Amino acid sequence: MGVKGLFRRKQVDSDRVRAEGHHQLAKALSIPQLIAIGVGSTIGAGVYVLVGTVAKEHAGPALTISFLIAGIAAALSAFCYAELASRCPSAGSAYHYSYICIGEGVAWMIGWALILEYTIGGSAVARGISPNVALFFGGQDSLPSFLARHTLYIFGSEVVVDPCAAVLVFVVTGLLCFGIKESTTVQGIVTALNVCVMLFVIIAGSYIGFQTGWTGYSVSTGYFPFGVNGMLAGSATVFFAYIGFDSVASTAEEVKNPQRDLPWGIGLALSTCCTLYMLVSVVIVGLVPYFALDPDTPISSAFARHGVHWAMYLVTSGAVLALCSTLMGSLLPQPRILMAMARDGLLPPFFSNINRKTQVPVKSTILTGICAAILSFFMDVSQLAGMVSVGTLLAFTIVAVSILILRYVPPNEVPLPSSLRESIDSVSLRFSFQEDADKAEDIKQLSLGGTSDEKDPLLIKEIYKNKIDEEKRRKLAALSIALVVVGVLILTASASATFLPSFPRYSACTVGGLMLLGGLGVLSYIDQDDGRHSFGHTGGFICPFIPLLPILCILINTYLLINLGGATWGRVSVWLLIGVFVYIFYGRTHSSLRDVVYVPVAHADEIYKSSQYVA
Repeated sequence: MGVKGLFRRKQVDSDRVRAEGHHQLAKALSIPQLIAIGVGSTIGAGVYVLVGTVAKEHAGPALTISFLIAGIAAALSAFCYAELASRCPSAGSAYHYSYICIGEGVAWMIGWALILEYTIGGSAVARGISPNVALFFGGQDSLPSFLARHTLYIFGSEVVVDPCAAVLVFVVTGLLCFGIKESTTVQGIVTALNVCVMLFVIIAGSYIGFQTGWTGYSVSTGYFPFGVNGMLAGSATVFFAYIGFDSVASTAEEVKNPQRDLPWGIGLALSTCCTLYMLVSVVIVGLVPYFALDPDTPISSAFARHGVHWAMYLVTSGAVLALCSTLMGSLLPQPRILMAMARDGLLPPFFSNINRKTQVPVKSTILTGICAAILSFFMDVSQLAGMVSVGTLLAFTIVAVSILILRYVPPNEVPLPSSLRESIDSVSLRFSFQEDADKAEDIKQLSLGGTSDEKDPLLIKEIYKNKIDEEKRRKLAALSIALVVVGVLILTASASATFLPSFPRYSACTVGGLMLLGGLGVLSYIDQDDGRHSFGHTGGFICPFIPLLPILCILINTYLLINLGGATWGRVSVWLLIGVFVYIFYGRTHSSLRDVVYVPVAHADEIYKSSQYVA
């Protein structure tokens, strides 16, 4: 119950556990719905602003390459998510995967950080809708009074409340309570309309560009006005425009055929977003020179410069649709993470309740909506937006680490409830007797110099040698994974510490780089674990280029995490500290793993059969 409790790992296939007292979520999603969730959650209003800011300050006409590099970096995480989602198709996304592969302590931290991410993310999105809606009424002052922002004085402080944001959160929350199929249908319609707006920008903008000679690309400063470093800095900025595809993984339990549909849903959603981002950026930086772009309204102002003023209303419609779709994508995963944590005993059982009629966690959804509505009504959370990125990047990093663990040191023990103690003891004793008998027979054959094919002394020696070698391989693999993680932390932290003198900074970078390369070299040399073939549900997506791909993912996401800034980390640390106390005083003592018995994977099925026979 002490430190060892932080490393408790749950079963891959938790269907047996959930079936004992929990209703199942509706199996209603297929590839089109998953693409709608992924694209709708990813393409927010940021694309309508980012293209101007990043082109003007970082990348120039090379903005398209910035989006491409960021998309490739996001794809690294997507590959890792795709394999884990198809192998472990249960609610909870990164929380669920880390609980299986790493342990309860890391899983709690990831789940707690994701709760903060989705709450603040949803509130920030809702808060950004009313200014865009106001444009249709002629400005913020022209909105109906029940939707317009008002300034209140609470305890002597000036607070700008936003009723429109709160109303929209309640509307989306009500829609999510109707059922996953109904809510994803609406999100699919809204996302399709937003994509149509982006296609208009691409097609109409291309027509204007060919008519005017693409003036944006004819500037004398060239394609890389800020150099390659500026283009890479732009990639780091637009990377956050790809955050959202992980919402697909959070619905894994509601997918009809998760082994097939989840990888396709994640991959096609990310590919669609990357393609749209790149095409929009090609058009906009070609219509107007990058230094003349309006950083606040780059797309509508670009059309206005060419006399297409009415396009402003169409682009604004796209921004509103994108924000509404992103709001749904932000509020959809959180109740499912709360439900997964409650199923595991880390949160009160209230959150795990599933409505029999709609087959969604209605209570968790309503509570999530109320919290997000209150936050969006009273607070301008734009200053807290960086906290959204912490949860996502932490999840991306841990998922990549989980892939390495799955391939090289997958769990070889599973937790079974103590109620099966009689069957566990019986089966374990039977296996123990069998092993002792086999050893005795092996010794006898060796002493007699037996040469049968079944008991060849050389074969027996080889079997025992392989067992010892496998234990050494697992220890070496675990040490190498730890070496990679520590090396990445040292390398990224020292590379980002520009305030340090050159010698200690470069020395630390060298040490971290050598640790990283050493771990990568060992993992590339040794064999992967044979247990990976039977880990979870087989037949799904297999992440390529192991171990290089997940290690690159860890490196990129850790670097972005460290560079989010001290103020952001200060706020997140307060939330994580609250989570530590919640875990200590509730989650640790109520965990469903507190009284389990760990048995070898090979014994689990026999124990279940034995318990059913006894019953």
